[in-house]
Amino acid sequence: MRLPLYIAGRYLFAKKSHNVINIISAISAAGMAIGTAALILILSVFNGFNGIIESNLASVEADLRIVPAEGKTFVPEGQAFDWLYDAPQAGSLSSVISDKVFISYEGKQSVVNAKGVDEVYEEEMGLALRKGDLRLAAVSSDLAWKLGINPKFLSPIQVWYPDRTGYISPSNPAASLHSAEIYAAKVMDIPHTSDAGADGTMILPIGVMRSLTGYYKEVSAVEIRYSDGLSQRGARGFRKALRKQLGDGFIVQDRYMQDESLYKMMRYEKAAIFLILIFIVIIISLNIFGSLSMLVIEKQDDIAILRAMGADDRLIRRIFILEGWLISLLGMAVGVVLGVGLALLQQHFGLIKMPGNFVVDAYPVVLRLGDVLLSAAGVALIGLLVAMAPRLSRSR
Repeated sequence: MRLPLYIAGRYLFAKKSHNVINIISAISAAGMAIGTAALILILSVFNGFNGIIESNLASVEADLRIVPAEGKTFVPEGQAFDWLYDAPQAGSLSSVISDKVFISYEGKQSVVNAKGVDEVYEEEMGLALRKGDLRLAAVSSDLAWKLGINPKFLSPIQVWYPDRTGYISPSNPAASLHSAEIYAAKVMDIPHTSDAGADGTMILPIGVMRSLTGYYKEVSAVEIRYSDGLSQRGARGFRKALRKQLGDGFIVQDRYMQDESLYKMMRYEKAAIFLILIFIVIIISLNIFGSLSMLVIEKQDDIAILRAMGADDRLIRRIFILEGWLISLLGMAVGVVLGVGLALLQQHFGLIKMPGNFVVDAYPVVLRLGDVLLSAAGVALIGLLVAMAPRLSRSR
């Protein structure tokens, strides 16, 4: 292996008789460097945007959510919940009633996902949904934009929910609907989740939801926020113990399970971006095939000498494979240094700013070792496969 590598290294840096081979080799290495740097930078930017979405979700979602395995509601009582209330890992517990409701605001109607929350949730989220006897609501920004809801206006939001008994009066159909009036107190930037058929989210006091739905003891979910300072290992152990305590009748959802389709979509988008960029690198790497083919033609005399000295086709082929691979590895190494350097500069100094009004001033970048290694491995593999393509048949 040392002899082929030594000769390939000499060929890489030696001056060729045809200057075009040097130019093509330099272009190939530069292309591989740019492709590698682009892979690292774009994946890091994608990580940054994903981080913003995840942080926004974390601001409105609990660390864990207990929901029934069957049905819509349950009563949070029993030995398992007694154990949960005493668990030191659970920093706070809040009861939630969630369902879709029909709302009307100044003549505009919509179906929204209503989330009734207790005082513990309000305290954790810094919401004030009670002002004396007046009940208030926080609405998502997309819902506020669609219906024109403004907390400064005095118009109430009319909320309707069908009677769970299913009784409909032929003479007075409206009597089969439970209704309530509530005023918008705050517009929140709540990320759009996977709730199908809902145009937004509205958070309101759990008492209002109980009167609308008729669930006075039942809840849709119990949300858990970890105690401060709980490690990832401790959180995993707590989730495992909680699932064991609750048994098969309940599902303990972490943040990924609460918005599984959203997180899957984010992963698929990242994979698609990676594959598109890898395809571009493949196109760029075809220059290596051209430079190697020309190098084989130029080194006919060297190949004849090596054969006369006893070298077989396998050794000669290995020399040119290593030569092509060294070109790609050189470009890959430069691209890794360039991509990591630019990503770190953007991550710490925010050199490139975001256009318009956005939640961040500069393009968010999160550099991850896994992305760097995956990009380097992908480029190196492509370089090896392309280097194996040229044939030695012309040298015979």
